[in-house]
Amino acid sequence: MNNELLQEQLGKLQDKYEAMGQDMNAYLDGLLLSNYLPYWEYTSVDTLMTLQKPRTDFPDELVFIIYHQITELYFRLALHEYEQIAYNGRNVLPNGEDKGWRETMEPGFFKERIRRINAYFNALTTSYGVMEYGMEKEQFLRFRMALLPASGFQSAQYRKIEICSTAMNNLVHVNHRHKFTQTASDEKGIREMFDYIYWKAGATELESGKKTLTLKQFEEKYSEDLICLAVKYADRNLWAKYSALPEAEKKDEGLIEEMKKLDLNVNVNWPLQHYKTAARYLLRDDEGVAATGGTNWQKYLPPRFMKRIFFPELWTVEEKDNWGKGWVEDLVKNK
Repeated sequence: MNNELLQEQLGKLQDKYEAMGQDMNAYLDGLLLSNYLPYWEYTSVDTLMTLQKPRTDFPDELVFIIYHQITELYFRLALHEYEQIAYNGRNVLPNGEDKGWRETMEPGFFKERIRRINAYFNALTTSYGVMEYGMEKEQFLRFRMALLPASGFQSAQYRKIEICSTAMNNLVHVNHRHKFTQTASDEKGIREMFDYIYWKAGATELESGKKTLTLKQFEEKYSEDLICLAVKYADRNLWAKYSALPEAEKKDEGLIEEMKKLDLNVNVNWPLQHYKTAARYLLRDDEGVAATGGTNWQKYLPPRFMKRIFFPELWTVEEKDNWGKGWVEDLVKNK
């Protein structure tokens, strides 16, 4: 580094620390005394390796835990991109402090973030063979009984992805959606729609139709947080942000393609990979075995039953009528 550039950088540092009322020289002393940052400290890899805590002695339970943890990390990456879109690339901290630099969304920013989310879900979907073929069936059917009433249904991050993607009325159960032809942005309206959220039907006892313990636990822990998120994202969800784009950008065929890919990735490909794996492990002579949380996975996972579509305006009537149907038919044919 030449002296002129060095002086320029030191001047910027001086301005930074003066603005905070701090002494730059003290921070430079600290920098001189600091140790180098090794990879294992930056990634906390030693801590990461302690986060797998099997409940049984079956070896394949470790596969089950790690893959679910990987899934949650990818969900975290996706939610980071949703937040970037919601705030136009500004870094807004949980306490509301704005550390960003953009006032408006730059051209191409929206499409790039959607592309990233699709990349995360593509990695998850294409890697699901780790779950589908990576465990011995007999081991799984035994160790799963030690996991009651835990269920992947209880992934709050997946619910957040749904809420951050679309207007709340699109997440209402298909049998009640006609009651909410328009979405609401106020807390009262969102709470009303939340009472009919589609996923509740997937966590009812198969025999009695009552709420499972899995659902009761999930609602107690996360319902208020999810409702608050829905209020916060009422005018910041992906569809709202897309609708606010300049007309020329909204007509970008590449952007529309990425939006439709996202709809399929989250609402068709991902749940149907779960369905395919559940069928491999839990179907016996076409008779279903209850999931660990008692969830009604046979009705809950196939998209053709729930008709969950984030961006219905982007699809034809025929495409919506046949939502996920071809995927399931191919699965049954090749089973």
